[in-house]
Amino acid sequence: MVDAEQEGSGKTRPDRPMRAAGFQLAQLGAHAAQRFAERISEIGLTPPEVGILRMIAAQPGRSQRSLAEELGVVPSRVVALIDPLDKRGWIERRRSAADRRNHELHLTPEGGKMLAGMAKMAVAHETELFEGLTDAEYEQLSTLLRKLAAERGLTPGVHPGYRTLG
Repeated sequence: MVDAEQEGSGKTRPDRPMRAAGFQLAQLGAHAAQRFAERISEIGLTPPEVGILRMIAAQPGRSQRSLAEELGVVPSRVVALIDPLDKRGWIERRRSAADRRNHELHLTPEGGKMLAGMAKMAVAHETELFEGLTDAEYEQLSTLLRKLAAERGLTPGVHPGYRTLG
């Protein structure tokens, strides 16, 4: 079996034999996503909700439009993503003082508590997921994954799954 890089160049790469790294990465990613979803369901959150809460907390007062742009979705999709968070009292929309046509997004105190609880679970998740690596190995893996993501134009901190949510 020849990988895409070898196939496209017409050259063989004896220095980089196929090791199924892509499959292993997908396998570990699926496992990590499933385990994380299980953990946060204990506090009533879904992975997309965690992402939205985290993004609002990182930039309080951001507009729904800026959130849509960062997520790579149409603005109407953001409304569907944040409505449940608003109904649960975890975020609030405030009219922008600078532009009354826009809503600014803010975490409520309750939303902040949910995010703090999730953060503890995220630390436990990372610890469990990478417990077989030394600190140096973890740093090396993290650096390599950031490099691969950047080379593919992936937005740091934004799961590409937002684009396909129903």
